[in-house]
Amino acid sequence: MTGMHSMKNTTATMSSVREPIFSAEQFDLLQSIMQMKAVKDGAHLYWEGDASDSLYYVKQGQVRITKSADNGRTLTLYQHVPGDLFGQLDPFRNSAHGFNAVAMENCQIGIMKHKDIETQLQRNGELAVAFMKWLGLTHRMTQMKLRDLMMFGKAGALCSLLIRLNNTFGKARGGKRVITLKLTNAEMADMIGTTRESVNRLLSDMKKEGIISIEDGFLCIEKLEFLRESCSCEGCPDEICRM
Repeated sequence: MTGMHSMKNTTATMSSVREPIFSAEQFDLLQSIMQMKAVKDGAHLYWEGDASDSLYYVKQGQVRITKSADNGRTLTLYQHVPGDLFGQLDPFRNSAHGFNAVAMENCQIGIMKHKDIETQLQRNGELAVAFMKWLGLTHRMTQMKLRDLMMFGKAGALCSLLIRLNNTFGKARGGKRVITLKLTNAEMADMIGTTRESVNRLLSDMKKEGIISIEDGFLCIEKLEFLRESCSCEGCPDEICRM
């Protein structure tokens, strides 16, 4: 569930342009089978259990991928931005979505049917190779997020989240990094599988130690290297270490 970023930087909020997976020619092929759809803020593109028969491309807006837990809580897995390709591409027929996809603002979404994608892959070997790279990148992102959640506790997971937010939405301002996406502490808790109270306490401790600060309602990272050391950052490229 990650980015295409083919021939132009469509992601104004990104801190840097990520390495493209699909060439301009390959992206044109995908655009030829896309059906554009306007999705309003708060609307779902799909729910858990819906039939999975398409992939989705974010042309405009942001889409959040979530998973519902038995206790009623929701875990946020990904935050997709313009230029991202996401969805479920299974080798099995009649599969169902395992996650929810909800628009976080008014969006323009390109929808590609699996059957149309398969036709293009059969005709174009280079496009098939690019899709293999996209799938591999998606699995690597998921593996690294699971690593952060399982191996370094709540504090390490929060540090990793802040790094990912910086890589995806961070902008330089003086000697600090400003996260241009505003998130509540409850939303951040949903992203690392913990409680709002735990995030409140951890962020408060970080503020006291000068690791982060708040300016005009935006979270600022003052000591990025400290965050990297706290979660044993492996220096993954932005294509992997992102929301």
